[in-house]
Amino acid sequence: MSGAACGPPPAEVLDAFGAAGEPVPLPGGRGRSWRAGGVVLKPVDTSLDDLRWQEALFAPSRARRDVRLAAPLRSSGGDLVVDGWTARPHLPGTTAGAPWTAVVAAGRRFCAAVRREPRPPHLDRRDDPWARADRVAWEEDDPPAALSDLAALNTLAALRRPVPLPAQLVHGDLTGNVLVHPGLPPAVIDVSPYWRPVEWGTAVVVADALVHHGAGPGLVARLLPGPDGGQLLVRALLFRGATEVLAAGGPATPTGPASAWARAVRTAAAAVSGAAARPPAPAPAGPGRCRPRR
Repeated sequence: MSGAACGPPPAEVLDAFGAAGEPVPLPGGRGRSWRAGGVVLKPVDTSLDDLRWQEALFAPSRARRDVRLAAPLRSSGGDLVVDGWTARPHLPGTTAGAPWTAVVAAGRRFCAAVRREPRPPHLDRRDDPWARADRVAWEEDDPPAALSDLAALNTLAALRRPVPLPAQLVHGDLTGNVLVHPGLPPAVIDVSPYWRPVEWGTAVVVADALVHHGAGPGLVARLLPGPDGGQLLVRALLFRGATEVLAAGGPATPTGPASAWARAVRTAAAAVSGAAARPPAPAPAGPGRCRPRR
């Protein structure tokens, strides 16, 4: 889930996963994903429990017609991880040019596909910055001391109110992880599982759009209408900011211009109060080649 760009997978890893050809780096993914033939490889960034769970959940026998998903591959020796690398089938498509509405629609299709799935037991064992920030955003864990020095995050925390929405399995990091193709259904990749309301993934996408891509209140009104949508946005912004503080292990300023964070906080406050319930403006362009951020 973290780490800088890395070099290509070694030959023994390629051989183990049956990956043919010279590995080519893929855009996004913090420069850690490589394609060789029909296989995508990257350093392992999750637990073995999570890989086993995804292998069963996204098995080809459970494929859907309206959304594409890729299960982890096993090596010729039967392993899901080889020398610190994992592999999945390559799914055709690109993140470039996908409008926010298409990214959100793909996330909703994912949620529909897994709506009857039980809560994964391994979620409770996660202790990475993303999982901890998620619990902080939802008031299930105490915030780190470093957050107290960040006015924007403190303002967001004070805006939180109960969210009376049911939880289910969701993908909590759709930005940069939806592939569009003119002749195929959308593909949802790099699944980051959370047990939250169905629109949690939408809220994180909107938070990313506000802070990093210049989106405005019209996108909030279009994709997260009403006070409940505003509450999800408040938590999504807090989640993104808290993740960076926790990943830094101490005082840190969330990435993105301070002015963009200030606008995002004002937009979230207006959404909570219902002020964002106005006729939506046209949605801005999508994320292009964003780096995935769990």
